[in-house]
Amino acid sequence: MNTTLPAIFLSHGSPMLALEPGSTGPFLQRLGAALDAHHPRPKAILAVSAHSVAREPVLLGAATHQAVHDFGGFPDALYQLQYNPPGAPELATQVEARLRAAGLPVHHSDEGGLDHGIWSMLRFMRPQADIPVLPLAWVPNLPPAQQFTLGELLASLADEGVLVMGSGSITHNLRRIFSGGRPAVDAVEVAESAGFRRWMLERSAATDWDALFDYRRQAPSAVDMHPTDEHLLPWYVAAGVGGRAHAPQRLHDAVTYGCLGMDAYAFGPSAELLKQQLAA
Repeated sequence: MNTTLPAIFLSHGSPMLALEPGSTGPFLQRLGAALDAHHPRPKAILAVSAHSVAREPVLLGAATHQAVHDFGGFPDALYQLQYNPPGAPELATQVEARLRAAGLPVHHSDEGGLDHGIWSMLRFMRPQADIPVLPLAWVPNLPPAQQFTLGELLASLADEGVLVMGSGSITHNLRRIFSGGRPAVDAVEVAESAGFRRWMLERSAATDWDALFDYRRQAPSAVDMHPTDEHLLPWYVAAGVGGRAHAPQRLHDAVTYGCLGMDAYAFGPSAELLKQQLAA
C-alpha cells in the first residue's frame, strides 16, 4: 500500500454526466475503488473546481455540505440529485494557516456547498458521501505557473491522507457545442480537440513543464479549446501537488459532444501505480 495519495484532475463535462455517465461514470467508480484498495482511505478531499472561484482564495469550511445545482435548462431529474457529505472545518483552519504562512491572502468561510464540478464527480467516486470535503475557491486570473505554485503549497497534504482533487475540463469551448444546435453526446471528436489533448499527453509524458506552463501559446488550438482557461487551470493546481519530478499520468481518455474532453490525470510519486491498477 502506497502511503502517499496521488493528486488527481477530473474533467467533469456537462452536468448531464450525473444522469448520462457514459464511460466516465464507470471510470470514476473504479477510481474510487482503486484509491480505497491500494492507498490509505482519504481522511478528507480538498476540491479545487472551475466553478468555485474568487478574487482571493477562500476555504469553504462548513461542517456539512449540500449539492449546489449551479446550472439551468436541464431535466428536472438532475435537480433532484443530492450529495451531502460532511465538511472539514478543522482542515480548513490548518490549510488557512499554511497558505497564510506562505504569504497568500487566504480567507476562511463557514459557508458550504459543492458546485457540480465537485459533487457530480464524487457521487460516482464516493457514493456513500462519507469523506469530508473542503472546497477551495481559487483565483482564476493567475497563470498556470502560479496555479502550480499553489499546488506545491498544498503538497504535504498528500502525505497526510488528504486527496487533492482538481475538477475542470481538458478541453472546454461551449460555443462549439451550442452554436448550430447541440451535437450528439457521442459525436466524432473534432481535430482541434484531439490535437490539444494529444499535446497535453505528450508534454506531460516528457515532464515539459516550461511548455505546459506556456500552453496557451505553444499548444495547438489552445485558445479554441479554452477561450477562457478556468476549466484547465485546476489541472495545474493538482500537478503542483504532485511536483515537477513525476510525469503526470493520464488515467482516462474520452470525449463528449465531439469537443468536450473528459480526460483524467494523476500526479505525484504514486500516479503511475494508480494508472497500472486501473488498467489491470
